[in-house]
Amino acid sequence: MKNLKKVVLLAVILAFVGLNAYAQKGSSFGFKGGLNYGANGDYFQSIGDNARNPDENIGYHLGIFGKIGDRLYFRPELVYTATKSSYDDDDFQIKKIDAPLLVGLKVLGPVSVFAGPSVQYILDTEFEGIDINDVSDDLSIGLNFGIGVNFNKIGIDLRYERGFSDNEASFITDNLGNVTIDTRPEQLILSLSVAL
Repeated sequence: MKNLKKVVLLAVILAFVGLNAYAQKGSSFGFKGGLNYGANGDYFQSIGDNARNPDENIGYHLGIFGKIGDRLYFRPELVYTATKSSYDDDDFQIKKIDAPLLVGLKVLGPVSVFAGPSVQYILDTEFEGIDINDVSDDLSIGLNFGIGVNFNKIGIDLRYERGFSDNEASFITDNLGNVTIDTRPEQLILSLSVAL
């Protein structure tokens, strides 16, 4: 698994280096940030229905992006994301690095649609002050798809993200006992990007 992590991170870094070296019409590089609205997953064990599904919460993300192409384009991103889901009176937080590898198509003027896989590396998980060391996989794969609008160097996009890989976190709490949470993200992401 450690070798896979190194390969994925190296591939993302090389994609960004390639963007810098490969200049063509429509290519760019810049910064992005925004809000995430969603939840991290459901409880697996038998507890009350009011705690089984998390309340939706706002998170945030900050990162960099590159873009190769104009009408049809490739857009790799490297983004730090922090999310939080509330279960009754307890909060479950995830901090991770996301690396979406998106392919997009301009469909009408400044409007484009895009989709692609997203590699997610979990940096830290916490449940109301309890650090969780036994997330089954730090590295997982998901899907991003959405719509964006670009005005010169400013872009706004709205996308949906869903994790594919089964991934669980297990821990014990005073309020809920032995808990296992599905850590796959499912969220809407609103981003503002600025090309340099």
